[in-house]
Amino acid sequence: MLTISFPESILAYRDTTVIDCLIPALLPSDSGSGSMRLWSLFLLPLLCLPARVRSEDYADATVIVRGSETIASTSDEFVCATIDWWPPEKCNYDQCPWERASVLNLDLTNPLLAKAIQAFSPLRIRVGGSLQDQVLYGTPNLGLPCDPFTKVSSGLFGFSQGCITLERWDDINDMFLKTGAVVTFGLNALRGRQQTRKGVWGGPWNSSNAREFIEYTVLKNYPIDSWEFGNELSGSGVGASVSAEQYGKDLVELQTIISELYGDSNKPLVVAPGGFYDQKWFAQLLDVSGPNVLNAMTHHIYNLGAGNDPQVPNRILNPQYLSRTSDTFRSLQLTIQRHGPWSAPWVGESGGAYNSGSRLVSNTFLNSFWYLDQLGQSAKYDTKVYCRQTLIGGNYGLLDTETFVPNPDYYSALLWHQLMGTGVLSVDISGSSYLRAYVHCAKQKGGVTLLLLNLHRTMGFMVSVRNDLNVNLAEGQGIRRDSAFVHGLKRTVSWVGSKASDGFSKREEYHLSSKDGNPFARTMLLNGAPLELTEDGGIPSLYPVEVSVNSPIYVAPLTIAFVVFPDFEAEACGR
Repeated sequence: MLTISFPESILAYRDTTVIDCLIPALLPSDSGSGSMRLWSLFLLPLLCLPARVRSEDYADATVIVRGSETIASTSDEFVCATIDWWPPEKCNYDQCPWERASVLNLDLTNPLLAKAIQAFSPLRIRVGGSLQDQVLYGTPNLGLPCDPFTKVSSGLFGFSQGCITLERWDDINDMFLKTGAVVTFGLNALRGRQQTRKGVWGGPWNSSNAREFIEYTVLKNYPIDSWEFGNELSGSGVGASVSAEQYGKDLVELQTIISELYGDSNKPLVVAPGGFYDQKWFAQLLDVSGPNVLNAMTHHIYNLGAGNDPQVPNRILNPQYLSRTSDTFRSLQLTIQRHGPWSAPWVGESGGAYNSGSRLVSNTFLNSFWYLDQLGQSAKYDTKVYCRQTLIGGNYGLLDTETFVPNPDYYSALLWHQLMGTGVLSVDISGSSYLRAYVHCAKQKGGVTLLLLNLHRTMGFMVSVRNDLNVNLAEGQGIRRDSAFVHGLKRTVSWVGSKASDGFSKREEYHLSSKDGNPFARTMLLNGAPLELTEDGGIPSLYPVEVSVNSPIYVAPLTIAFVVFPDFEAEACGR
């Protein structure tokens, strides 16, 4: 890991200035064949000038971390991304952004695709989407031609049924095996049903084609982590719906099939319904299916509105609007506790703006405020998996649909995965609601990781981080505004516990900002340096700057910061 220590003379000036940005130049030098590459870092002061911080430019904020116990936990594969079924003919708002990003036509040999997945080591991938319940599997007894989707005006979502051949399934699994992906596959849950009235489907599920497909998968020893049943058929549904009573009975049948084909060893999870949350419908599904049938309840979130809605950017930066989804997370958590404590909440699909995302927002730096806030909010309510729509495809892909080059949200997802552990801690924050804070146990090390999101367009925040063990002691310092910045250093001490008292403790900071200060930029900066592919086309390493734990955390307007405190005394994180 590359770390840099900055003396306080660089971080703070007596004339009330702070360094606005740092531009690292990484100059490689080989120390011999087979040896580690050494890196030298130089600050380029001519390219990075100090910016004056006036009293009206920043506000104080205090974050108190309560580390005695965790309030929730995620899974190791919390960060997840989807691969959808939409063909190139899928269009919204006079644009067709899917191109060749479907399960059926995605270029599985593209080296960037493999590198992007491998960087997570591992990344959970959910295969599914709107056309999932029209997918046939090209097994020997299908009895129909195995043809791709075609546009049909009378079809569900304007498309015919489509089929995946076993050869294509082999190729997909070869890619999954090579990249170490953890796979959730969505099954067709409409097969065999009849439409009883507009938007409502009845009758039992015909499991024969799915059973043969799963049997082939078991025979080939493809390591599917979980089988998901259906897509957006819950409640009133999207295009189609099925009653919770019938759905629950069909889940029992699916669980029986999986038990028969897998036995007791390495049996995949059964997850459902992959739809929008409807409390009554979800509760009834758990009641009907009964204990230990449904291992996880998947729900979908598109809380920013339509992809062509001009209010999408404003909603992303509105803290009250963002917080509304907490009601959904909280309600689902309670529904599971009361009706099916053997299950767990998952976000099975979430793209922010629906109908392929916003072409002006979803692939830009601005979207990371929504995305990271969603990860933080959902984790607080025991969500085990959060699947981003999409890995590639539409406007909301983590990867660009044409070039496979990572969009800003890809790096946000990767940093979360690398830094945020599974233990979720409670946090109290004083100050503006435009500063959002989430804290987890640090990943694969001691201490904690703090995520800070500054939604304010013009106001920066000088953040004091305190351990609730020491908060009474810290209160004696008081928070008051003073014209001398050096006094600000004293009042923004990061209180992390007795381990920091030796004065040598450091923290690791990852500051994310947009290129040229444009929130709609497609390029993200990490500590002032653009995140771009390496010379050999690889995913770049994400290095922090190392800072004295007793210096202030300044979060500039419209920026994001991950801050790792390796020496933070959090009893819950040492268990």
